[in-house]
Amino acid sequence: MFDDFFIRALLAGIGVACVTGPLGCFVVWRRLSYFGDTLAHSALLGVTLAYSFELNIALSVFLISSLIAVILIQLQKKTNLPGDALLGLLAHSSLAVGLVVIGFLTFIRFDIMGLLFGDILAVNTNDLLIIWVGGPIILITLKLIWKSLFASTVNYELAEAEGLNPDRAKAVFTILMAAIIAISIKMVGLLLITGMLIIPAAMARNISDSPQKMVFYSIIGGLLSVVLGLFSSLEFNTPSGPSIIAAALVLFILSLLNIKQSIKLKN
Repeated sequence: MFDDFFIRALLAGIGVACVTGPLGCFVVWRRLSYFGDTLAHSALLGVTLAYSFELNIALSVFLISSLIAVILIQLQKKTNLPGDALLGLLAHSSLAVGLVVIGFLTFIRFDIMGLLFGDILAVNTNDLLIIWVGGPIILITLKLIWKSLFASTVNYELAEAEGLNPDRAKAVFTILMAAIIAISIKMVGLLLITGMLIIPAAMARNISDSPQKMVFYSIIGGLLSVVLGLFSSLEFNTPSGPSIIAAALVLFILSLLNIKQSIKLKN
């Protein structure tokens, strides 16, 4: 009924959506959308280094994104610059360095559009293996740090007083962010991965009354975005990555109608 490439795309999208949902909730709760953009921008440098040294792209992106996250943590400790300034500095610097490296690699042909906006229809069995092995590892790790990470999100001082080690949970969470960007860059590209993290979670927040429900609805929203985006891409011959994000946007807009209806009922 469907070609193999489309089945692989669906499997890849489902795997990524199951991971971006829970992580995206913490991105929204902790107001880390700009942090996600910073790691996504650094992914370009990881891709160029992968091509330069013939490394696995996901591994290279993960290492570079993790390095950028560690540098950010160290700069926050050693400078008085505000967090948004540091994020902007690292985001644009890593992006610029990546583009400069591309300029030197004249002997390699780059699919810039694929890097920027993704090409989920081009995923292969190795990509599926990375997603379906790496994804559960990310989710298991997130579950292990859930209590301390959530507690520090609500009240950092209280979490520290209870001995939950919020700093360690924060550091692990940054690594998990780097990991999800690494395994999903081929799906939606480095410019749109933050949208996959934020939009389903934002939609879920509009229709949820508890953190658990928000996580559940964000996963459902991500899954629906992937399915609707891929089928609309197939039907209308539109780019697959942007179509997935556009579908997520439609779901977010529909969730706003639920808020309006709730307000009317209260009044």
